[in-house]
Amino acid sequence: MTQRFSIGSLILFGVTFFLGLYFAFAAVQGPSGILRRVQIESEITELEAERDRLKTEVDQMRNLTRRLSDDFLDLDLLDERVREVLGMIRSDEVILR
Repeated sequence: MTQRFSIGSLILFGVTFFLGLYFAFAAVQGPSGILRRVQIESEITELEAERDRLKTEVDQMRNLTRRLSDDFLDLDLLDERVREVLGMIRSDEVILR
């Protein structure tokens, strides 16, 4: 004895099957799917590393700025900057190339 399915039940099964496929595809590939989430997490990691690098650079610049301020003048740093920027040397120094 064979059981036959009606046309309505086949259409309902087909629509349900394709809706399931659509939602499964959207869950993986969609704008808020699994692959997009992995991509966003990777970008977050890269941007956090860049933020940390920039924070370190800002801290170094703050330190140099403070050391060259009127309240706290580091003569060694000032001497180093003058030599580098202006290309000046003291009269008792010899430069070897």
